[in-house]
Amino acid sequence: MNKVRITAIRQTVYPDLMAKYENPIEHTCDVREGQQWVSVDGQQPKGLCPSAWESMRPFVESLARGEGNFFDGWMQNPMSAMISCNDGFRPFSFYIEVMEQ
Repeated sequence: MNKVRITAIRQTVYPDLMAKYENPIEHTCDVREGQQWVSVDGQQPKGLCPSAWESMRPFVESLARGEGNFFDGWMQNPMSAMISCNDGFRPFSFYIEVMEQ
């Protein structure tokens, strides 16, 4: 199976939605731009947010098996994907890619 690199690319924050819909919370996300993890055998890397993992897991598992080309040419690199976590107030975008063997 391929190793898959996961890189935190960018976080978007929607303060207007947070003010309108979210209950105030002190701690949200520990992910930082540029942070990287490596998935071995399609497994969740230690330290990766469980919620983010659930959003990207099917793509990581597919890439680990050598599959790719999601949505018929969506990505310039067919062995990659750009996936966002499911936090509707402050989603993080993650670039996932097969690592060179």
